[in-house]
Amino acid sequence: MTERAQPTASAAILVAVGCGALAAVALGVFAKSHEPQFFSINVAGFSSGTAVKSWLATLAVALAVFQLVSAFAMYRLIPGGRTPAWVGTAHVWSGRLAVLASVPVAVHCLYALGFHDADTRVLFHSLFGCFFYGAFVTKMMLLTGKGLRGWVIPIAGGLVFFGLVYVWLTSALWFFQTSGITL
Repeated sequence: MTERAQPTASAAILVAVGCGALAAVALGVFAKSHEPQFFSINVAGFSSGTAVKSWLATLAVALAVFQLVSAFAMYRLIPGGRTPAWVGTAHVWSGRLAVLASVPVAVHCLYALGFHDADTRVLFHSLFGCFFYGAFVTKMMLLTGKGLRGWVIPIAGGLVFFGLVYVWLTSALWFFQTSGITL
């Protein structure tokens, strides 16, 4: 009797990418088919749900920048010596906090606004919002993969970072430019 072969690293990548793509498409379909409610979140002290969303997205991007720098340090791409032992733990927790900050933003976008294609900025914001969560699902699945090549996780992390930054550029930055830096 032969033992079942373990899935190859390539199969693990394909499954993770497939699940991420399904997550991205599912979010897009929900957002497009859902009737926007035009209200979802607000926090005392903020002028609007859009202001809350913009500041939470900014927090997520700031944490993602730390993610990028700490990943560079962990992969020894920053010159100047050894990486402190706490960087790995800080990397994990900053990622968790970034996603936690992004969830109310995504809920507001999906529930209150939906998927729009009326203008280019909003269309790309909607597309990259779905892409971000699809890339996130992919990366989280890949983190548990065995036998992956060393470049797989950094590429997945880079795509998550790219997606988040692009979503921020087409939403929070746009909000701050049109409304000012307000609460």
